[in-house]
Amino acid sequence: MLKLAIWDMDGTIVDSRDVIQTAMVRAFKAEGLPPPAYDDTRKIVGLGLRESCQILAPDDLSPERVDTLVEAYRNAFIARRTDPDFKEPLYEGALETLQMLRDNNWLIAMATGKSHRGIRAIFDMHPLESYFDTIWCADDGPGKPHPFMVEQSMNALGAEAHQSLMIGDAIHDINMGNAAGVRTLGVTWGFGAAHELEAVGAHEIHHSYKTLQESLLRFAQATGN
Repeated sequence: MLKLAIWDMDGTIVDSRDVIQTAMVRAFKAEGLPPPAYDDTRKIVGLGLRESCQILAPDDLSPERVDTLVEAYRNAFIARRTDPDFKEPLYEGALETLQMLRDNNWLIAMATGKSHRGIRAIFDMHPLESYFDTIWCADDGPGKPHPFMVEQSMNALGAEAHQSLMIGDAIHDINMGNAAGVRTLGVTWGFGAAHELEAVGAHEIHHSYKTLQESLLRFAQATGN
């Protein structure tokens, strides 16, 4: 029987907390706006970039200024990657978990708020590309928490909702997975807090890749694999 793991990227596989907050602060400062605190930034990670900037920006900011802020963020994000101290590491256990899934004949998908360009940058940095059977991102259609990316992942690989699960660190990941009718596994090492993930109905919450791996193995057994 098929089994499909659908993964978020930022805050779940890749530790992008520094680059996202630094780029957001630089973008706001470049536009003469008060920069957001990290606690505000972390709550929008996973949404589309324009929606994120609109949420963080002052309420009276014009649509044109929001567009300018979006471009400032893109420029700041690219610039942060050229800083000598730049790091965007994989979380410990991420690569091993993906390999475990591959060794056990799972299908693996990505559902991320990143752009195709952002995904390419991650793949150029880390040996991840070969693990994913299908990839859906903010460029492809409705973003999180709309179920589009999860539904497209299942459609592309021929899996049904009861054979699939969504793994993510943000409430937007959990809301997206729940809207698509799949099992949702929240993780707490990224941007979301455990109580926030629990509040939006995550079926499970994990604080380490070890317990996440154990859960994935149980899911495979429950589906007869």
